[in-house]
Amino acid sequence: MQYFYVALGGAMGSMGRYALSGWVGQSFGMGKFPIGTLMVNVLGCLVVGVLAGSAEKSQWLTADGRLFLFVGLMGGFTTFSAFGLETVQLVRGGDWMVASAYVAASVCVGLCLLALGFYGVQKLV
Repeated sequence: MQYFYVALGGAMGSMGRYALSGWVGQSFGMGKFPIGTLMVNVLGCLVVGVLAGSAEKSQWLTADGRLFLFVGLMGGFTTFSAFGLETVQLVRGGDWMVASAYVAASVCVGLCLLALGFYGVQKLV
């Protein structure tokens, strides 16, 4: 049943991301700047912050509810929000060095590997 909650939330989140990103891009297009993706990422961070903060304070979410909301819905909407939540949790726990390493590795290593994959495939094909 847990996979169902994740799948249902993921499908809903992905559809929401597609719709919002497309609408923002068409409505507020800024040339080459990916405004739709930016809006999805920052809105996702705000929503996850509100959900996580309220769930921690009042304990209103069940384990299955967490799977549906955080892993499924918001994970499908934007995994950037999960990255943000994990980073904030590390900072709240006083693990500034771990948080900094996580941010640097995620951004730098992620972009380098994306470029490696992209250009590597283009050289092979």
